[in-house]
Amino acid sequence: MNLRIVQLDDDPRASFPPVMQALADPDGLLAFGGDLSPTRLLNAYRQGIFPWFSEDEPPLWWSPSRRAVFRTDGVHLSSRRRRELRKSALVVRADTCFRRVIEACAHLPRPGQDGGTWITGAMVEAYVELHRLGHAHSIEVFDGGALVGGLYGLAIGRMFFGESMYSAQTGASTIALAALAMRLHAWGWPLIDAQVPNGHTRRLGVETWPRTAYLQALEALRDSDGLPGTWTRDFGEIHASSLARPAQV
Repeated sequence: MNLRIVQLDDDPRASFPPVMQALADPDGLLAFGGDLSPTRLLNAYRQGIFPWFSEDEPPLWWSPSRRAVFRTDGVHLSSRRRRELRKSALVVRADTCFRRVIEACAHLPRPGQDGGTWITGAMVEAYVELHRLGHAHSIEVFDGGALVGGLYGLAIGRMFFGESMYSAQTGASTIALAALAMRLHAWGWPLIDAQVPNGHTRRLGVETWPRTAYLQALEALRDSDGLPGTWTRDFGEIHASSLARPAQV
């Protein structure tokens, strides 16, 4: 690589460089190399760093200057979406089929990917291992017995780090996000990290925070008492129709 960024040590316990050293162009690129071990990944997320790279690249580690953040009481559903949800029979659960969700996210065609994906096979296995250890979670939308959408991410303390979402049925990923936000808000978790804003998340109410503000919030939440282990029982079932009600603020 021609960019002057830090190559990480082989030891997964080795420190990352300070995030303020991340490049301005491309925005947020901080380091490359290393592995995707649970130790390194958890260390990265605790510092506001995440991996994002393609199959033919070494692991690339990012901390953008502007961060996409949802407030858990601020996910916006349009009036039309709420009307549709009133008649919905979809049900949302957590952590019953993590691998299926992440693999669906990996295989979903996305604009600009030319058939490739940033969720490589190595990434899938790394996050499946984090799920096994109780750090990574899937939010799943079911139509009867069929999985029709969802999202996955990590939880550290009282911060949820969203990674990716997908829909096999129109609007299913939005339902997963809204259900996650509702449950996290009830638990007293105020934020969902959405990494980089896009048109879809902006329509759903994502905010764009300066890196310094994001890191301050992260520092306050990452060492709070969280909810380790599987979320299946604590999350329960959320009927999509219940999301039709306007949020109580």
